[in-house]
Amino acid sequence: MTQGFRLAAATGLHKGDRPYQQDQVLILNHPRTPGCVLGVIADGMGGRSGGRKASDQVLMTARQLFGSYKVGRDEPVRVLRHLLDDAHTVIKLTALSSEQEPHSTLAAFLMNPRGDCAWIHAGDSRIYHFRHGRLITRTKDHSYVQALVDRGELSEDEAHIHPQGNILLGCLGMTNAPPPVDIHLIPRLEPDDLLMACSDGLWHYFTPEEMGAVLAEQTPRAAVELLVAEARRRARGMGDNISVVVLKLEPLPPEE
Repeated sequence: MTQGFRLAAATGLHKGDRPYQQDQVLILNHPRTPGCVLGVIADGMGGRSGGRKASDQVLMTARQLFGSYKVGRDEPVRVLRHLLDDAHTVIKLTALSSEQEPHSTLAAFLMNPRGDCAWIHAGDSRIYHFRHGRLITRTKDHSYVQALVDRGELSEDEAHIHPQGNILLGCLGMTNAPPPVDIHLIPRLEPDDLLMACSDGLWHYFTPEEMGAVLAEQTPRAAVELLVAEARRRARGMGDNISVVVLKLEPLPPEE
């Protein structure tokens, strides 16, 4: 007998110790197909209004594209790629019409009703895939310190505390190069699998083992509240904006 699942989700958004909020977070159920879900994180950059305009454009684009997505006909990867490309174009146009330089990260996942999933990211907002509390995989940051790690010049622990950890090599809105495109496919998520997308204002303060333990033991809502509160405590008054979205496949009893 196969074991089914039900979906449980939660989001969190906190200004941290910044004077304004530039992160944005979104989780949507498909308007016509139950069990189809889109999650998006956008960490805006470029001054108070510039960064917020950029992250707002990401979410607006996501809503429009997901609303027209036809499950079973359209390819999830194509939708996510359109999200990245279209948001990037709109953010660049915003920069042309203002004196600001808006940019945004993107971390987005799209799950179909049968459990197949795709994700895309640009920048240093991350997506994690956990199973029974253990990390299966995560996105790799498009950042200066990640490049140093890839070249063997820094360890992961050293990268975590590097003073130039906030320097990005790619994101949405850059004018000198197209945004990086990293896509990952999961053929089928299983009961007790969990996806978490978050900005660096959250993941910077935790190891994957710490996050996995909290996410495995708590409901998505309780886990988000605990992680945000602990990130705020560990930031010691120096915390960035925080955004997080969690999607959990909770197992159902086996069919009789």
